Amino acid sequence: MSVGWNPWHGCRKISEGCRHCYVYRQDERHDKDSSEMRKTSAFNLPVRRSRDGRFKVPAGEMVYTCFTSDFLVEEADAWRAEAWEMIRTRSDLRFFFITKRIDRLMQVLPPDWGDGYENLIVGCTVENQAAADRQLPLLLGAPLRHKLIVCAPLLGPLDIAQYLTSEIEEVSADGESGNDARPCDFDWVLSIRRQCLDADIPFCYHQTGHGLSKTDGCTASAASSSTRRPARRE
Repeated sequence: MSVGWNPWHGCRKISEGCRHCYVYRQDERHDKDSSEMRKTSAFNLPVRRSRDGRFKVPAGEMVYTCFTSDFLVEEADAWRAEAWEMIRTRSDLRFFFITKRIDRLMQVLPPDWGDGYENLIVGCTVENQAAADRQLPLLLGAPLRHKLIVCAPLLGPLDIAQYLTSEIEEVSADGESGNDARPCDFDWVLSIRRQCLDADIPFCYHQTGHGLSKTDGCTASAASSSTRRPARRE
């Protein structure tokens, strides 16, 4: 089972992968400015209790964290210490966040971090080779127990073989969503899958995105809901 937790909402675009951010698209429909960050009413969700004293979020849940923001965004620095404390307190839950700001991690870790919280999974997002070469060395050097590479939105071919060490637990890929989405070439996806197979690391292809290009030059429009398929040796 899983639950979403967005302790704060909003973000600033900092990379090419942010251009068509789905959060900005959603907020625009309600005349909201996604670049204005705010603490949400769900801030203390992980530690809320029912009348009988039990936590409302039961033990064992996967908590998808900050999917309408970035957990490491600068504007949330004043709130993050309390969020870290909730993650530490709820060691019976698994928390997962993805970030485009892995370079900020070392600046904002809590004092008791050590070599990482066992119940936290961090995915580093990369959309092209430049982002991969900039971000993934930082991910590999970070004191985290669980590390994922998230190739999303995939905007170009990626050679990440040198980063596929035993520290990486999974790699995933996603095409870009939305009407203005840039095409994702299926050959890029297959290449990442092959690199993961060679490194014996699980690979998941979450969604094609709105436009999927194929080797014959055709581009197919697709719904953003597609398959989640782990890589298997053939």
